[in-house]
Amino acid sequence: MTFEQYRKALHGVSGVHATAYAADGDIDAALTGRIVRRIAQAGVHNIVSGGNTGEFFSLTDAETRRLHAVAIQAAEGGAAVTAAVGRSLKEAIATARAAKGEGADGVMAHQPRDPFAAPSAQIDYFLDIADAVDLPVVAYVRADDIPLAELVRLATHPAIAGVKFASRNLMLFGDCIRATQGLGATWICGLAERWALPFYALGGAGFTSGLVNVAPELSLATWRALELGDFSKARHLVDLIAPFEAMRTQFHDGANVTVVKEALQLQGLPVGKVRLPGLPELSGEDRQALRGILDTWTRASAA
Repeated sequence: MTFEQYRKALHGVSGVHATAYAADGDIDAALTGRIVRRIAQAGVHNIVSGGNTGEFFSLTDAETRRLHAVAIQAAEGGAAVTAAVGRSLKEAIATARAAKGEGADGVMAHQPRDPFAAPSAQIDYFLDIADAVDLPVVAYVRADDIPLAELVRLATHPAIAGVKFASRNLMLFGDCIRATQGLGATWICGLAERWALPFYALGGAGFTSGLVNVAPELSLATWRALELGDFSKARHLVDLIAPFEAMRTQFHDGANVTVVKEALQLQGLPVGKVRLPGLPELSGEDRQALRGILDTWTRASAA
């Protein structure tokens, strides 16, 4: 896959797959592969392996590499596969190179979580990975304290295929779009379907999704509506999705992965609990509410 082909995939839906665990707590490769295969066969453009929905920060480096290999094999070339990396710079580069060897199409670098990280040094972290790895790189930016000039430096680097912008600071996002107009930068909504509407309105391209694990057809329908500029239809779809995404934001986003994995279990996929320090499982009341949301989607699709 060429750089431009990969960048085109980023303009679609980037689905972050969940990680299934067996009864002993280790990665269940077969079930994880089944989830990835379902996402690819649904038509999702880019599959991100080892993202936050995949519980990246609770995986060992060896587990992350195994997860990448499982996803690349399971996708069977039906979608671009992006290997997520992070933690220390040396680990990130080594893991990215290993993923390239397995056949990954690109790399997504998580923003450093070091409490003493300086804004410009965080940009250097992304660019050092991009310079060291012979794959297109997506920079996953979650903070809004990085100066505009530094974000422009990041987005316009020749090895950066896109910036996954996961801050709710829409004013800053708009500034980024204006400052890089005509410079070939790709700005991706990193906050899933609910935020894709305003991001698209400001000039964003594509969005990330954890919903694809459960209902990829809803995510793709939202993307198609946005691409056509049919904001009315997109709003209708987001109205269906919003209760699911709102449930994921509980406990300062601590239920983000939990809701996805519980939904998969309600669909008959025994993916296991979320690892600590994530929320291991939902309360009985929330699980019942989640069941109601899934039932609503079933009724809507049948209508």
